[in-house]
Amino acid sequence: MNTHRILRNACLACLAATAMFHGGQAQASIALSGTRMILQEKRQEATIVVRNSDTPVLVQTWLETHSAGDADDLPFAVTPPLARMPANGQQLLRVMYAGGDNALPAGRESVMWLNVQEVPQAVPGENQLQIAVRQRIKVFFRPTGLSGIAADAPAAVRWSAQGNAKGALLTLSNPTAYHVSFSELADAAGRELPSPGMLAPGQTLTLQVDGIAADAALAFKTINDYGGADAYRLRLSGATEVGGTAESAAR
Repeated sequence: MNTHRILRNACLACLAATAMFHGGQAQASIALSGTRMILQEKRQEATIVVRNSDTPVLVQTWLETHSAGDADDLPFAVTPPLARMPANGQQLLRVMYAGGDNALPAGRESVMWLNVQEVPQAVPGENQLQIAVRQRIKVFFRPTGLSGIAADAPAAVRWSAQGNAKGALLTLSNPTAYHVSFSELADAAGRELPSPGMLAPGQTLTLQVDGIAADAALAFKTINDYGGADAYRLRLSGATEVGGTAESAAR
């Protein structure tokens, strides 16, 4: 009997914690005015608005590198790093470029993460589960003098395919100075294929794409500077590994 009671109480505790967890998620009150930031070196800063639709909260912000290979000490400052936001209020965040000895590469775009964390105020009572909700968006830093424009980068990606027993090895190469962020990749019939994710400047990526021919028609979407999706279509060129060229589906 004691064992049964212990198990029952443990299950009830788990259910209560789960309910409070989902409740905390539903009550997240802050929202950002964009899904990404573009920081031009010549302007030295970029801004985004945080809006609070609920009770007063503290908002903590910081930057972090995109990968372990990036510089640990980023040449940027975020202000304010900590702010109290009233109910139904808003706060302007500024990301500023400092340069100096920690300057980022001049010949290509760099990317990092902006973290915006909502710190809820303490509430009275015992056994209260509070959740600090964090949102992350990408910040793209563009040095002055980059060749080309970011909007042309998706169509400039070089594609090639080589058939094998499972379908095709699909190779993508980004010759531009800009990142290309893929949101969708599908065949001509609309079947979803593994997404390449984000292709960095100069990066080459190979994917195993099952069930398609090496000369298949593909369609893909990429995320633009404004957070919208741009659609493209592509005809692969077969086992010769001569790259296909993407064209905007809007044309």
